[in-house]
Amino acid sequence: MTTKQPDMSVFETLESEVRSYCRGWPTVFERAQGSHLHDEDGRSYLDFFSGAGSLNYGHNNPALKRALVDYIESDGITHSLDMATTAKRAFLEAFQNLVLFPRGLPYKAMFPGPAGTTAVEAALKLVRKVKGREAIVSFTNAFHGMTLGALAVTGNALKRAGAGIPLVHGIPMPFDHYLDDCLDDQVDRVPDFRWLERLLEDRGSGLNRPAAVIVETVQGEGGVHVARSEWLRALADLCHRHDMLLIVDDIQMGCGRTGAFFSFEEAGITPDVVTLSKSISGYGLPMSLCLFRPELDIWEPGEHNGTFRGSNPAFVTATAALHTYWTDDGMEKQTSVRGEQVEQALHAIRDEHPRLGADIRGRGLVWGLGFADTSRASAVARRAFELGLLVETSGARDEVVKLLPALTVAPHELDEGLRILARSVRETG
Repeated sequence: MTTKQPDMSVFETLESEVRSYCRGWPTVFERAQGSHLHDEDGRSYLDFFSGAGSLNYGHNNPALKRALVDYIESDGITHSLDMATTAKRAFLEAFQNLVLFPRGLPYKAMFPGPAGTTAVEAALKLVRKVKGREAIVSFTNAFHGMTLGALAVTGNALKRAGAGIPLVHGIPMPFDHYLDDCLDDQVDRVPDFRWLERLLEDRGSGLNRPAAVIVETVQGEGGVHVARSEWLRALADLCHRHDMLLIVDDIQMGCGRTGAFFSFEEAGITPDVVTLSKSISGYGLPMSLCLFRPELDIWEPGEHNGTFRGSNPAFVTATAALHTYWTDDGMEKQTSVRGEQVEQALHAIRDEHPRLGADIRGRGLVWGLGFADTSRASAVARRAFELGLLVETSGARDEVVKLLPALTVAPHELDEGLRILARSVRETG
């Protein structure tokens, strides 16, 4: 029996060579519901990719879809730039009452445009404007977006090379555990941030005092590297002592991906600036937020703007998501339980294949299975697709199989996907 090949001709003829995900998943998807995608031939795929983290509540979530359809059918405003609308007001009130107030967070909200990278650009512009300095500290293996400012604080060499010009005013520093492989366990380790602090204190170091530090608490695209809470607290303290602002990029790890609504909550820190996107709309609609302390709000009207910063359908689904999932701690607790389920399954896979030296890391419902053989992760992801599971790879060499199931995934769906993953590892040995 031969398998019918999907008609990809129009994509191959007209679409740019820059396309990527469709190369690893060579089929034409037609519809989706919950944790499943279906192609035009009727085959179902379990989705552990979740739109790169933009579908935390699954595909076509019923509660969010109902709110969106009702809004559209009522001739609600779709496009409004930064004009005041009922949809924006409802979102801001829900975000304030359900997210900011319960956590004691003082932030003002800015709508910089439709993408995560636009939120990062706004954050970088703001901290430079506030501090009157240019340099930004970032970290090894960081990913903050594909526009020029965001690329300057991104670590991946391939993505940086796409800029075509020098990327300046970024200062890379080692992320938590980055130097572990270089250190002898028997030798006293240098305390976290000692190198950076020395540069900041020494007038002969050649380092211009940075305006801010930007960090991901979990580096998703960088290979699922998880920062310890004590490391994040030490970073926040360093920023405070040296008059630098702290930006947490929560674009992929926010909105409950690590458990709490914000990924930095576990560390007990309050960043000066926070960027959100991906799942903030709840439905996969383009939307981003830049949050910052009120005293940092020194923008002049229109100083930073964008045509699509007022997407009301996104406000509608974002509000519905907050009211559906964030009126209590139920989602956070469920994510913790599901995360333990994933972690146990990954340990079982590693125990079954000790010679692979697989590395397991993650929090909440973001997990990575890293391989010493850098070609192995891609082979596992290809085999998983053949078996009906979507997973992507991450890391500087695509050496990590990255798991991002929807937060709403059912236990039996999680079991099914983890069994497929285990089989994929087994069959690519």
